[in-house]
Amino acid sequence: MTMLSVEDVHTYYGESHILEGLNIEVEEGENVAIIGRNGVGKTTTLRTILQLTPPQQGTVRFQGEDVTGLTTHEVAQRGIGWVPEDRRIFSHLTVEENIKIATPDPENVPDALELAYSTFPDLERFHEKEAGDLSGGQQQMVAIARGLVGDNDLLLVDEPSEGLAPQIVQKVVDALENIAADTTLVLVEQNFPMAMDLTDRFYLVDHGQVVGSGNSDEVSADDELIRRYLSA
Repeated sequence: MTMLSVEDVHTYYGESHILEGLNIEVEEGENVAIIGRNGVGKTTTLRTILQLTPPQQGTVRFQGEDVTGLTTHEVAQRGIGWVPEDRRIFSHLTVEENIKIATPDPENVPDALELAYSTFPDLERFHEKEAGDLSGGQQQMVAIARGLVGDNDLLLVDEPSEGLAPQIVQKVVDALENIAADTTLVLVEQNFPMAMDLTDRFYLVDHGQVVGSGNSDEVSADDELIRRYLSA
């Protein structure tokens, strides 16, 4: 079953034409990477799916339903979660409060906390600490945990390894591997080996269009197409 379909989408920021007829499909249970250089439209693709930046042309379908033009809240209610690049945690709330507020059903809070802390044991140690006082890596853990406890069918994750130390990146990778086992995942990530390890398929984007796609286990950083569109 096709869970997500982005069909001939054109998205603008003001007069800047960012997505120029972009097409992607994600099947239920798949984990898909969107890769490409900075500024080619990867984050805009996620924002368009969520209707944070609605397309001026084209269609976004989720589980067969046209969600184009809905509010972001309505899209999220249908089962799409988001871990944004800038994390967007509540800095003046504690770790525990951040997780609680992301849990749709208050009755499920104990299970949500158990899930978050089993995924990121570090967070349990800091559960009473304000999220804004955590390190960048710990804040990323909170952001991913919030997406995890949202009971989503599809999770959009934007640049989860950006700015993190290698040992923290490995913790994030381990958590995303666990999440990907049960949730359909769309990942935007500059770390090419990490993106390929975590996903089944990839879309290569340039200037707001898909210029290549394939199976993640059949491509390497040395492939001509990857070098052409990912090298500086």
